[in-house]
Amino acid sequence: MQVFLSTLGQMGVLFIFIAIGYILTKLKVVPDNAGAVLSKMENNVFTPASILATFMMYFTVEKLKEAWMLVLGGAVVVLIGIPLAILISKLTTKDSYIRKIYTYGLAFSNFGFMGNAVVESVYGESVYLSYLIFVIPFWIAIYAWGVPALLMPTENSHSVKERLKNMCNPMLICVVIGMIIGLLPFDMPEFTVRSISMLGACMSPIAMLLTGMAIAKIDLKEGFSNISVYVISLIRLFAIPLVCIAILYFLPIPFVIKLCAVCASAMPLGLSTIVIPQAYGLDTKVASGMALISHLLSCISIPLIFMIFDLLFKA
Repeated sequence: MQVFLSTLGQMGVLFIFIAIGYILTKLKVVPDNAGAVLSKMENNVFTPASILATFMMYFTVEKLKEAWMLVLGGAVVVLIGIPLAILISKLTTKDSYIRKIYTYGLAFSNFGFMGNAVVESVYGESVYLSYLIFVIPFWIAIYAWGVPALLMPTENSHSVKERLKNMCNPMLICVVIGMIIGLLPFDMPEFTVRSISMLGACMSPIAMLLTGMAIAKIDLKEGFSNISVYVISLIRLFAIPLVCIAILYFLPIPFVIKLCAVCASAMPLGLSTIVIPQAYGLDTKVASGMALISHLLSCISIPLIFMIFDLLFKA
Protein backbone atom coordinates (compact mmCIF):
# COMPACT_ATOMS: atom_id res chain seq x y z
CA MET A 1 0.00 0.00 0.00
CA GLN A 2 2.92 2.32 0.72
CA VAL A 3 4.10 2.01 -2.90
CA PHE A 4 0.56 2.75 -4.13
CA LEU A 5 0.26 5.88 -1.98
CA SER A 6 3.77 7.07 -2.84
CA THR A 7 3.24 6.59 -6.58
CA LEU A 8 -0.23 8.12 -6.40
CA GLY A 9 1.29 11.18 -4.72
CA GLN A 10 3.93 11.50 -7.43
CA MET A 11 1.28 11.08 -10.11
CA GLY A 12 -0.69 13.84 -8.42
CA VAL A 13 2.29 16.18 -8.68
CA LEU A 14 2.80 15.35 -12.35
CA PHE A 15 -0.88 15.80 -13.13
CA ILE A 16 -0.86 19.24 -11.52
CA PHE A 17 1.65 20.25 -14.18
CA ILE A 18 -0.54 18.64 -16.85
CA ALA A 19 -3.49 20.67 -15.55
CA ILE A 20 -1.40 23.86 -15.65
CA GLY A 21 -0.43 23.20 -19.27
CA TYR A 22 -4.07 22.51 -20.11
CA ILE A 23 -5.35 25.69 -18.41
CA LEU A 24 -2.65 27.93 -19.89
CA THR A 25 -3.51 26.70 -23.38
CA LYS A 26 -7.28 26.94 -22.92
CA LEU A 27 -7.03 30.48 -21.54
CA LYS A 28 -4.61 31.40 -24.36
CA VAL A 29 -2.09 32.67 -21.82
CA VAL A 30 0.65 31.10 -23.96
CA PRO A 31 0.99 31.64 -27.74
CA ASP A 32 -0.14 28.96 -30.20
CA ASN A 33 3.44 27.95 -30.97
CA ALA A 34 4.39 27.55 -27.29
CA GLY A 35 3.97 23.77 -27.45
CA ALA A 36 6.20 23.48 -30.52
CA VAL A 37 8.92 25.63 -28.94
CA LEU A 38 8.84 23.81 -25.61
CA SER A 39 8.82 20.45 -27.41
CA LYS A 40 12.04 21.36 -29.21
CA MET A 41 13.58 22.50 -25.94
CA GLU A 42 12.45 19.28 -24.23
CA ASN A 43 13.84 17.00 -26.94
CA ASN A 44 17.03 18.91 -27.66
CA VAL A 45 17.99 20.39 -24.28
CA PHE A 46 16.13 19.29 -21.13
CA THR A 47 15.80 15.53 -21.69
CA PRO A 48 19.36 15.17 -23.09
CA ALA A 49 20.65 17.17 -20.11
CA SER A 50 18.80 14.91 -17.66
CA ILE A 51 20.20 11.83 -19.38
CA LEU A 52 23.73 13.27 -19.51
CA ALA A 53 23.68 14.30 -15.83
CA THR A 54 22.40 10.89 -14.71
CA PHE A 55 25.01 8.94 -16.68
CA MET A 56 27.81 11.30 -15.61
CA MET A 57 27.02 10.81 -11.93
CA TYR A 58 25.91 7.19 -11.73
CA PHE A 59 27.35 5.23 -14.65
CA THR A 60 30.21 3.07 -13.33
CA VAL A 61 32.17 -0.01 -14.34
CA GLU A 62 29.69 -2.11 -12.34
CA LYS A 63 26.78 -0.55 -14.21
CA LEU A 64 28.58 -1.17 -17.51
CA LYS A 65 28.67 -4.88 -16.70
CA GLU A 66 24.90 -4.75 -16.16
CA ALA A 67 24.17 -2.59 -19.22
CA TRP A 68 24.20 -5.40 -21.79
CA MET A 69 21.54 -7.29 -19.81
CA LEU A 70 19.35 -4.17 -19.65
CA VAL A 71 19.66 -3.54 -23.39
CA LEU A 72 18.97 -7.22 -24.13
CA GLY A 73 15.93 -7.13 -21.83
CA GLY A 74 14.60 -4.04 -23.58
CA ALA A 75 15.17 -5.63 -26.99
CA VAL A 76 13.25 -8.77 -25.97
CA VAL A 77 10.30 -6.68 -24.76
CA VAL A 78 10.26 -4.76 -28.07
CA LEU A 79 10.49 -7.92 -30.17
CA ILE A 80 7.59 -9.49 -28.27
CA GLY A 81 5.53 -6.31 -28.03
CA ILE A 82 5.49 -5.32 -31.69
CA PRO A 83 3.92 -8.56 -33.06
CA LEU A 84 1.37 -8.54 -30.23
CA ALA A 85 0.49 -4.91 -30.98
CA ILE A 86 0.00 -5.72 -34.66
CA LEU A 87 -2.22 -8.70 -33.81
CA ILE A 88 -4.38 -6.80 -31.30
CA SER A 89 -4.83 -3.83 -33.65
CA LYS A 90 -5.96 -6.16 -36.45
CA LEU A 91 -8.58 -7.66 -34.16
CA THR A 92 -9.77 -4.22 -33.04
CA THR A 93 -10.37 -2.35 -36.30
CA LYS A 94 -10.47 -2.88 -40.06
CA ASP A 95 -9.49 0.71 -40.87
CA SER A 96 -5.84 0.57 -42.03
CA TYR A 97 -4.90 4.05 -40.78
CA ILE A 98 -6.48 3.62 -37.32
CA ARG A 99 -4.90 0.17 -37.15
CA LYS A 100 -1.47 1.79 -37.53
CA ILE A 101 -2.25 4.28 -34.76
CA TYR A 102 -3.38 1.46 -32.47
CA THR A 103 -0.29 -0.58 -33.34
CA TYR A 104 2.06 2.27 -32.45
CA GLY A 105 0.20 3.05 -29.23
CA LEU A 106 0.24 -0.56 -28.07
CA ALA A 107 3.84 -1.23 -29.11
CA PHE A 108 5.29 2.00 -27.69
CA SER A 109 3.88 3.57 -24.55
CA ASN A 110 4.77 7.07 -23.39
CA PHE A 111 7.94 5.56 -21.93
CA GLY A 112 9.87 8.74 -22.74
CA PHE A 113 8.12 11.88 -21.47
CA MET A 114 5.88 10.20 -18.89
CA GLY A 115 8.13 7.21 -18.20
CA ASN A 116 11.22 9.28 -17.46
CA ALA A 117 9.29 11.58 -15.13
CA VAL A 118 7.54 8.76 -13.24
CA VAL A 119 10.57 6.49 -12.83
CA GLU A 120 12.86 9.30 -11.72
CA SER A 121 10.37 10.65 -9.19
CA VAL A 122 9.21 7.28 -7.79
CA TYR A 123 12.38 5.16 -7.85
CA GLY A 124 15.24 7.69 -7.88
CA GLU A 125 18.36 8.23 -9.96
CA SER A 126 19.82 4.72 -9.73
CA VAL A 127 16.76 2.98 -11.20
CA TYR A 128 16.28 5.90 -13.60
CA LEU A 129 19.75 5.20 -15.04
CA SER A 130 18.91 1.52 -15.53
CA TYR A 131 15.60 2.52 -17.13
CA LEU A 132 17.34 4.85 -19.62
CA ILE A 133 19.59 1.98 -20.70
CA PHE A 134 16.68 -0.46 -20.85
CA VAL A 135 14.63 1.70 -23.26
CA ILE A 136 17.44 2.24 -25.79
CA PRO A 137 16.02 -0.57 -28.01
CA PHE A 138 12.61 1.16 -27.82
CA TRP A 139 14.08 4.36 -29.30
CA ILE A 140 15.88 2.40 -32.02
CA ALA A 141 12.65 0.59 -32.95
CA ILE A 142 10.72 3.88 -33.03
CA TYR A 143 13.17 5.65 -35.33
CA ALA A 144 13.81 2.61 -37.53
CA TRP A 145 10.21 1.38 -37.86
CA GLY A 146 7.54 2.93 -35.62
CA VAL A 147 7.43 6.52 -36.83
CA PRO A 148 8.21 6.06 -40.55
CA ALA A 149 6.08 2.93 -41.02
CA LEU A 150 3.09 3.77 -38.82
CA LEU A 151 2.77 7.52 -38.29
CA MET A 152 3.95 9.05 -41.57
CA PRO A 153 2.32 8.94 -45.02
CA THR A 154 3.93 6.34 -47.28
CA GLU A 155 5.32 8.95 -49.65
CA ASN A 156 7.01 10.73 -46.74
CA SER A 157 8.50 7.66 -45.09
CA HIS A 158 12.23 7.96 -44.60
CA SER A 159 14.77 5.81 -46.40
CA VAL A 160 16.88 3.36 -44.41
CA LYS A 161 19.76 5.86 -44.49
CA GLU A 162 17.55 8.64 -43.11
CA ARG A 163 16.15 6.35 -40.42
CA LEU A 164 19.66 5.49 -39.25
CA LYS A 165 20.56 9.19 -39.34
CA ASN A 166 17.60 9.99 -37.08
CA MET A 167 19.02 7.68 -34.44
CA CYS A 168 21.92 10.12 -34.02
CA ASN A 169 19.72 12.42 -31.94
CA PRO A 170 20.64 14.45 -28.84
CA MET A 171 19.22 11.88 -26.40
CA LEU A 172 21.18 8.89 -27.69
CA ILE A 173 24.29 11.03 -28.19
CA CYS A 174 24.08 12.11 -24.53
CA VAL A 175 23.79 8.45 -23.48
CA VAL A 176 27.14 7.71 -25.15
CA ILE A 177 28.84 10.88 -23.88
CA GLY A 178 27.46 10.31 -20.38
CA MET A 179 28.75 6.74 -20.35
CA ILE A 180 32.24 7.87 -21.34
CA ILE A 181 32.34 10.67 -18.75
CA GLY A 182 30.94 8.37 -16.06
CA LEU A 183 33.74 5.87 -16.64
CA LEU A 184 36.52 8.49 -16.48
CA PRO A 185 38.83 8.17 -13.44
CA PHE A 186 38.24 11.79 -12.44
CA ASP A 187 35.25 14.02 -11.74
CA MET A 188 33.99 16.84 -13.94
CA PRO A 189 34.10 20.39 -12.53
CA GLU A 190 31.29 20.99 -10.05
CA PHE A 191 29.86 23.99 -11.90
CA THR A 192 29.58 21.91 -15.09
CA VAL A 193 27.74 19.08 -13.38
CA ARG A 194 25.46 21.53 -11.55
CA SER A 195 24.60 23.41 -14.77
CA ILE A 196 23.71 20.23 -16.62
CA SER A 197 21.71 18.93 -13.64
CA MET A 198 19.72 22.18 -13.43
CA LEU A 199 18.80 21.91 -17.10
CA GLY A 200 17.86 18.26 -16.60
CA ALA A 201 15.63 19.18 -13.66
CA CYS A 202 13.38 20.99 -16.15
CA MET A 203 12.64 17.73 -17.99
CA SER A 204 9.71 16.39 -15.94
CA PRO A 205 7.79 19.67 -15.43
CA ILE A 206 8.12 20.65 -19.11
CA ALA A 207 7.12 17.16 -20.28
CA MET A 208 3.94 17.33 -18.20
CA LEU A 209 3.17 20.90 -19.32
CA LEU A 210 3.50 19.71 -22.92
CA THR A 211 1.13 16.82 -22.21
CA GLY A 212 -1.45 19.26 -20.85
CA MET A 213 -1.01 21.54 -23.86
CA ALA A 214 -1.57 18.62 -26.23
CA ILE A 215 -4.70 17.48 -24.36
CA ALA A 216 -6.05 21.06 -24.40
CA LYS A 217 -6.26 20.89 -28.19
CA ILE A 218 -8.37 17.72 -28.11
CA ASP A 219 -12.13 17.83 -28.67
CA LEU A 220 -13.25 16.43 -25.32
CA LYS A 221 -16.64 15.28 -26.63
CA GLU A 222 -15.06 13.26 -29.43
CA GLY A 223 -12.30 12.03 -27.14
CA PHE A 224 -14.72 10.58 -24.59
CA SER A 225 -17.24 9.17 -27.09
CA ASN A 226 -15.08 6.65 -28.97
CA ILE A 227 -15.59 3.23 -27.32
CA SER A 228 -12.65 1.58 -29.07
CA VAL A 229 -10.33 4.16 -27.53
CA TYR A 230 -11.33 2.91 -24.06
CA VAL A 231 -10.59 -0.67 -25.13
CA ILE A 232 -7.12 0.21 -26.42
CA SER A 233 -6.40 2.34 -23.36
CA LEU A 234 -7.39 -0.47 -20.97
CA ILE A 235 -5.24 -2.93 -22.90
CA ARG A 236 -2.31 -0.52 -22.80
CA LEU A 237 -2.65 0.41 -19.12
CA PHE A 238 -3.80 -2.84 -17.52
CA ALA A 239 -3.65 -5.92 -19.76
CA ILE A 240 -0.13 -5.43 -21.12
CA PRO A 241 1.62 -4.63 -17.81
CA LEU A 242 -0.30 -7.38 -15.95
CA VAL A 243 0.67 -9.96 -18.58
CA CYS A 244 4.22 -8.64 -18.37
CA ILE A 245 4.21 -9.09 -14.58
CA ALA A 246 2.79 -12.63 -14.92
CA ILE A 247 5.54 -13.65 -17.34
CA LEU A 248 8.32 -11.98 -15.37
CA TYR A 249 7.20 -13.74 -12.19
CA PHE A 250 8.46 -17.06 -13.57
CA LEU A 251 11.69 -15.78 -15.16
CA PRO A 252 14.99 -15.97 -13.23
CA ILE A 253 16.30 -12.56 -14.31
CA PRO A 254 17.64 -9.62 -12.26
CA PHE A 255 15.10 -7.57 -10.31
CA VAL A 256 16.07 -4.28 -11.98
CA ILE A 257 15.26 -5.67 -15.46
CA LYS A 258 11.84 -6.78 -14.25
CA LEU A 259 11.22 -3.34 -12.74
CA CYS A 260 12.26 -1.50 -15.92
CA ALA A 261 10.10 -3.77 -18.08
CA VAL A 262 7.03 -3.12 -15.93
CA CYS A 263 7.69 0.62 -15.78
CA ALA A 264 7.94 0.87 -19.57
CA SER A 265 4.84 -1.26 -20.13
CA ALA A 266 2.71 0.59 -17.55
CA MET A 267 2.90 4.03 -19.14
CA PRO A 268 -0.05 5.52 -21.09
CA LEU A 269 -0.33 5.80 -24.87
CA GLY A 270 2.28 8.10 -26.37
CA LEU A 271 1.73 11.59 -27.76
CA SER A 272 3.67 10.92 -30.96
CA THR A 273 0.47 9.50 -32.48
CA ILE A 274 -0.87 13.08 -32.36
CA VAL A 275 2.17 15.23 -33.04
CA ILE A 276 3.65 13.44 -36.05
CA PRO A 277 0.44 12.71 -38.08
CA GLN A 278 -0.73 16.27 -37.34
CA ALA A 279 2.40 17.62 -39.02
CA TYR A 280 1.37 15.85 -42.23
CA GLY A 281 -2.27 16.93 -42.10
CA LEU A 282 -3.56 13.48 -41.12
CA ASP A 283 -6.61 12.83 -38.93
CA THR A 284 -5.70 12.81 -35.22
CA LYS A 285 -9.16 12.41 -33.65
CA VAL A 286 -8.64 8.79 -32.60
CA ALA A 287 -5.07 9.40 -31.44
CA SER A 288 -6.21 12.43 -29.43
CA GLY A 289 -8.89 10.36 -27.72
CA MET A 290 -6.31 7.68 -26.90
CA ALA A 291 -3.98 10.25 -25.35
CA LEU A 292 -6.76 11.88 -23.34
CA ILE A 293 -8.32 8.71 -21.92
CA SER A 294 -5.09 6.81 -21.27
CA HIS A 295 -3.38 9.70 -19.49
CA LEU A 296 -6.38 10.29 -17.24
CA LEU A 297 -6.70 6.59 -16.39
CA SER A 298 -2.94 6.26 -15.81
CA CYS A 299 -3.29 8.37 -12.66
CA ILE A 300 -4.80 5.26 -11.05
CA SER A 301 -3.43 2.44 -13.22
CA ILE A 302 0.27 3.25 -12.69
CA PRO A 303 0.06 3.22 -8.85
CA LEU A 304 -1.95 -0.03 -9.04
CA ILE A 305 0.55 -1.73 -11.35
CA PHE A 306 3.50 -0.58 -9.24
CA MET A 307 1.77 -1.83 -6.08
CA ILE A 308 1.11 -5.26 -7.62
CA PHE A 309 4.71 -5.45 -8.79
CA ASP A 310 5.98 -4.53 -5.33
CA LEU A 311 3.81 -7.18 -3.67
CA LEU A 312 5.10 -9.92 -5.99
CA PHE A 313 8.71 -8.92 -6.48
CA LYS A 314 9.66 -6.98 -3.37
CA ALA A 315 13.41 -7.23 -3.14
